[in-house]
Amino acid sequence: MPSAAVLKVKQAYNDKICKLLDDHDRAFLVHADNVGSRQFMDIRAALRPQSFILMGKNTMMRKCIREYCERKEDNSWMSLADKLVGNVGIIFTSGDLEEVRTKIKEFVVPAPAKMNAIAPLDVVVPAGATGMEPSQTGFFQVLNIATKINKGAIEILSDVVVVRKGEKVTSSAAALLAKLGFTPFTYGLETLMVYDKGNIFDVAVLDISDDNIAAMFGAGLRNVAALSMSANYPTVAAVPHYLIAGYKNILAISLATDYTFPLAQKVKDYLANPGAFASAAPAAGGGAAAAKAPEPEEEEEEEEMADFDLFD
Repeated sequence: MPSAAVLKVKQAYNDKICKLLDDHDRAFLVHADNVGSRQFMDIRAALRPQSFILMGKNTMMRKCIREYCERKEDNSWMSLADKLVGNVGIIFTSGDLEEVRTKIKEFVVPAPAKMNAIAPLDVVVPAGATGMEPSQTGFFQVLNIATKINKGAIEILSDVVVVRKGEKVTSSAAALLAKLGFTPFTYGLETLMVYDKGNIFDVAVLDISDDNIAAMFGAGLRNVAALSMSANYPTVAAVPHYLIAGYKNILAISLATDYTFPLAQKVKDYLANPGAFASAAPAAGGGAAAAKAPEPEEEEEEEEMADFDLFD
């Protein structure tokens, strides 16, 4: 049975969560590995007063959220509670989601590659002088890095990937990177999921712009139109294509017969006398006399006639 002091602390924590749930309908699920206390303090100060960070034991947070949902008879927050796995926390916010995420990204700190840490990116050691003494070539030999001795120092012959993304950092790689003075990793709060009024989705959705949406909509519209025309099933998306195809058919019939209409007559006139529509631009590289020669009045009229439109 927990003591009265422990129960009091848990009750205060539950009240805090309930107030945050009452006051907000949007939140981030964040991953907090390798984030120091000073870094947390800076992030909290930067996000206030629109956003608040909640950390704690996952079981305690899930219990408080579940009891809150049962009491309110509203399970909208349960979708977020189910994602509380690992070293994670919740950032409740009433501000713009993209602005809050951008603010969170500002607080990252460089860190060395520690042994057994999971690499968040590929670590590449560039070719060139290392400043290390020849007696320390053993580090490079363990990692199969080709080197040579140049002016009393070890020199790497080509760029080498020491650690790949998703792999554990070995003791040899960690020691080598430390000797080279590399701090290849950066750590901060990593936004994983977004909760918005009962819906939860991957944070990558925030990267979708209006241009992306318009491009995807256009691609979908073209697919609908193509399927509609292939299946001979009329849809609104295919109407422009049907109109253009119909006009082409009517134009073809007009050209093959004596039937005509104003738009088709332009094409017929052009086919009957293409020279009448040719551009009267002066030949390139002509002499000065040719450049100064005035153009006939008829050729100027012919230039104007060249800019015709089938749908005028």
